[in-house]
Amino acid sequence: MASLADVPTPADGRIAVVGTGFIGRSWAIVFARAGFNVTLYDASASQCESARGYIGEMLPELAKAGLLNGNVPDEVMERIATATDLAGALDGAFYVQENAPEQLELKRSVFAELGRLTDEQAILASSTSAILPSRFSGELPCASRCLVVHPINPPHLVPSVEVVPGQDTAPEVVVRTAALMRAVGQSTVVMHKEIDGFIVNRLQGALLHEAFRLFEGGYADMESIDICVRDGLGLRWSFMGPFETIDLNAPGGIKDYIRRYGPFYRSLWPDGGALPDWSASEAQAERERSQQLPRGEMLQRQGWRDRKLIELAATRHNLKQDR
Repeated sequence: MASLADVPTPADGRIAVVGTGFIGRSWAIVFARAGFNVTLYDASASQCESARGYIGEMLPELAKAGLLNGNVPDEVMERIATATDLAGALDGAFYVQENAPEQLELKRSVFAELGRLTDEQAILASSTSAILPSRFSGELPCASRCLVVHPINPPHLVPSVEVVPGQDTAPEVVVRTAALMRAVGQSTVVMHKEIDGFIVNRLQGALLHEAFRLFEGGYADMESIDICVRDGLGLRWSFMGPFETIDLNAPGGIKDYIRRYGPFYRSLWPDGGALPDWSASEAQAERERSQQLPRGEMLQRQGWRDRKLIELAATRHNLKQDR
């Protein structure tokens, strides 16, 4: 966890957003509504203007929904500038968010240029969802300040973000980056090490693989499978993760759940030799969940869960009425 001295403020300088497609323009909103000055750059000048147009249309809607941190749209818009060249965009930047296409050689080229043109303390982050940080930065002189900051699109509406260090990323860069993400309101996951797909894509991929398996096997149609997530699992997952969900679903918490249901879940995939043995993680799982939720507070948390589900059910009912 960063100390107060580590938490970035607008006084630290500008943030450069390189690449202004859907993700880049969304990042600009995230940073600007948090009070940071942002410079946009794209190899296509028309893309920058398109991004500003999108942002200008989006800000009033966000203000109406109370999602501009108390700012008015004009205040946020004034913090977003454009640059006609990369060097100009990077001038004074303490943090760079890159959003180029998912092409390894292009990423390597862009990060080599970012390293050359920025201050040696500037953090260089990629929004990539598919390329490991070590692959595009490993041989660069700036590798110690390169990492992945992977958002869930669009980040100005979906706050989860993964901070993924490469093999050469300096620990202090990870700390400073996570502090920035928290400062701008993102729900920040700091990975301990890199793995293909990071965390979000691997979780989503596992669910999609099984969804396609059930669909292709003729067990249910697509809408029925969507219902299982949309009107079932997804309701709890919208405000709790899978570990908290199972922790609250057994009388004795997560350890109890593992013992009760672990063998059953493993039996569903008898040929799954690579499946983890839940019991091997039982002690660590119980320790971490107990730190998050003392065992004496289980009943209160279950009551909280049920109240949240009531609120969610009421909101969903009202949304259906508005159709």
